[in-house]
Amino acid sequence: MTTVNLHLQQVKEQTAESMEEMWVNMGPQHPSTHGVLRLLIKLDGEVVRECIPYMGYMHRCHEKIGENRAYVQIIPYTDRLDYLASMYNNWAYCLACERLMGIPIPERAEYLRVLIGELQRIASHLIWLGTFGLDLGNFTLFMWCFREREMILDLFEAVSGQRLNYSFMRIGGLALDVPEGWLGDVKAFLQWFKPRLPEYDRLSTDNIIWQKRIQGVGILTPEDAVSYACSGPVLRGSGIRWDLRKNDPYGIYDRFEFDIPVGTSGDVWDRFWVRRQEMDQSVRIVEQALTEIPPGPVLAPVAKKLRAPVGDIYSRVESPRGELGDYIVADGSEKPYRYKVRAPTFVNLSALPVMLPGYLVADAVAVLGSVDIVLCEVDR
Repeated sequence: MTTVNLHLQQVKEQTAESMEEMWVNMGPQHPSTHGVLRLLIKLDGEVVRECIPYMGYMHRCHEKIGENRAYVQIIPYTDRLDYLASMYNNWAYCLACERLMGIPIPERAEYLRVLIGELQRIASHLIWLGTFGLDLGNFTLFMWCFREREMILDLFEAVSGQRLNYSFMRIGGLALDVPEGWLGDVKAFLQWFKPRLPEYDRLSTDNIIWQKRIQGVGILTPEDAVSYACSGPVLRGSGIRWDLRKNDPYGIYDRFEFDIPVGTSGDVWDRFWVRRQEMDQSVRIVEQALTEIPPGPVLAPVAKKLRAPVGDIYSRVESPRGELGDYIVADGSEKPYRYKVRAPTFVNLSALPVMLPGYLVADAVAVLGSVDIVLCEVDR
């Protein structure tokens, strides 16, 4: 075969290959993207060959707005980041300011923060499990999870007056103490909630259809998980035992006994299993906090106009989605000179291109759901 004929043959083969593959937009308005996320997917039939995530469809300049607000005024804006874990976003930001300004926290406020934070983790995992079940066609699981989440929202409404964006924590503690009888309501919720967890298992963990759908799909190796700086259940699902509540304790987490669930394969199943087990561990922490919580004030005496000393700080917490960090540069004024949020969902989402290739389009829905994204946190 001559050189010309060989070249023509190669062109024909490349053309035939290109005809079998095509680029498809999944989103930004798609029922399985959980927000305005655009996935540009290269398909070979129904097999995903490549994936490029595109974001930025709802960027709101959170950090730049924060640099033009007083320290206390930023707290309500943090609610609008991960709006499914608003209490934890309040906590992360207030903790960074407290460490920067050297403000001590009353003991009762520390216990209430842990208690509220773990209830928020359960609520966040419930809405994830419910919507993940909906992605996989399990509508009953969706309804059950939202039933229990509503009970937690009732508890949060009792202390803050809000059901989604709470703005409840303050630099130095909490805005208010919990109302009389509220701790008893938390105990009553736990008594109701613990028997519900085995019911979830019957619909998911023990369901052969559920198992076949997500086992061995969307594998993220430990090396890739660390390389992409993943955190939270995405990292622990890949077998890396890293949880800031244990590895870099904040607040009073070092006083509580709880386990860190980790996966073995790094697939969608492991990421599901880790979150399911974390709900059990959060129940353990809340029960311990209820028995040990002391009386006393919930807010340290702080000035109404706070000024941070010149310097900078990076403070992090273990939110339901991973390492949520706040970096603040202070110039001595009433406003931060620079303010940056390390959003765990944004970082975890960056690993999607290594998790999808080789799997089907239907698997892409399950893999994306297993990352547990909140686009308001991604875009900020």
